[in-house]
Amino acid sequence: MGRRRAPELYRAPFPLYALQVDPSAGLLIAAGGGGAAKTGIKNGVHFLQLEQINGRLSASLLHSHDTETRATMNLALAGNILAAGQDAHCQLLRFQAHQQKGKNKTEKAGCKEQGPRQRKGAAPVEKKSGAETHQEGVELSVENLQAVQTDFSPDPLQKVVCFNHDNTLLATGGTDGYVRIWKVPSLEKVLEFRAHEGEIEDLALGPDGKLVTVGWDLKASVWQKDQLVTQLHWQENGPTFSNTPYRYQACRFGQVPDQPARLRLFTVQIPHKRLRQPPPCYLTAWDGSTFLPLRTKSCGHEVISCLSVSESGTFLGLGTVTGSVAIYIAFSLQRLYYVREAHGIVVTDVAFLPEKGRGPELLGFHETALFSVAVDSRCQLHLLPSRRSVPVWLLLLLCVGLIVMTILLLQSVFPGFL
Repeated sequence: MGRRRAPELYRAPFPLYALQVDPSAGLLIAAGGGGAAKTGIKNGVHFLQLEQINGRLSASLLHSHDTETRATMNLALAGNILAAGQDAHCQLLRFQAHQQKGKNKTEKAGCKEQGPRQRKGAAPVEKKSGAETHQEGVELSVENLQAVQTDFSPDPLQKVVCFNHDNTLLATGGTDGYVRIWKVPSLEKVLEFRAHEGEIEDLALGPDGKLVTVGWDLKASVWQKDQLVTQLHWQENGPTFSNTPYRYQACRFGQVPDQPARLRLFTVQIPHKRLRQPPPCYLTAWDGSTFLPLRTKSCGHEVISCLSVSESGTFLGLGTVTGSVAIYIAFSLQRLYYVREAHGIVVTDVAFLPEKGRGPELLGFHETALFSVAVDSRCQLHLLPSRRSVPVWLLLLLCVGLIVMTILLLQSVFPGFL
């Protein structure tokens, strides 16, 4: 049997680093680039229209937004506002997709960037504050809003950005170890504090205002504004390796599916140093209010590079530095789906198709869909088929029927059995 393969959904003309899904408009947003080096590799944010065509999920290039010399390394989405991490800065973008008025099918010389399918009528029109693309029946405009420097180390780089629950604030972290909180959309700074000695690898904002940060100093911390609430200790109920230091690679909040008012925190732990015989990486689920570890399980020997939680909190998506992609069930941390070396190079981001908006329509008969992007410029689709379950009442009915049939069979073979 050949190796399992994931379908390629889209291929960009530059390395891809960040991914977001807009459920209301059915947009997949992929970003990346070659940076400031004069290599001829462009930098941009691509807006892809997701559609069900003949029972299959497909993506077509709807709009290409040029980011000039800045590659987008991380993204966060709040409604129709994107927060894009570009070098040491955070750039806010506002996009709007709507139906065209009239039947404008004028074709002009426009973008010739690669894509799986360019619709008829695509004619990008560059503007000073962004760009606007006209397509048959669809119009999308992108506007550059505020931008601000968010990292101030000698080699500055914003590594992560996320919005709070009501999209009024966003938090950034980078190589200087500082967390900075900004108002949206003015990007006025409201808070700044040193969270880690060294780089911040990831951060997550909870609805109660608590902030979780993980860094290269092997620590994971919970903050209320700039006050330390507690440190996370994943090995208290898990394995211990005295000679193998681990660090936290990623952290994400997720809902508890049967208890919407409660939260879980999920973290990934990876070996701090590369070893010839790599030890396993681990997934940990935490109570979202007490921050005590609930469950820790090994997720293999491939080093994890990124983590995503589905909108309902049911599934976890993982990407690895060797290009593999996996889907786990959040409750038990059991692996349900795995494609080894789907990309063949480091997976830079993964994102689930949300269950709201156009999500159910696009999902079809599958239980969930995960998108992955990598430095190989490809966006791949990972579908989890619906797990069929038999109702308990039907199982009991079948058991009773089997018992009756057995008794009748014995009665016919051995008269007078009863």
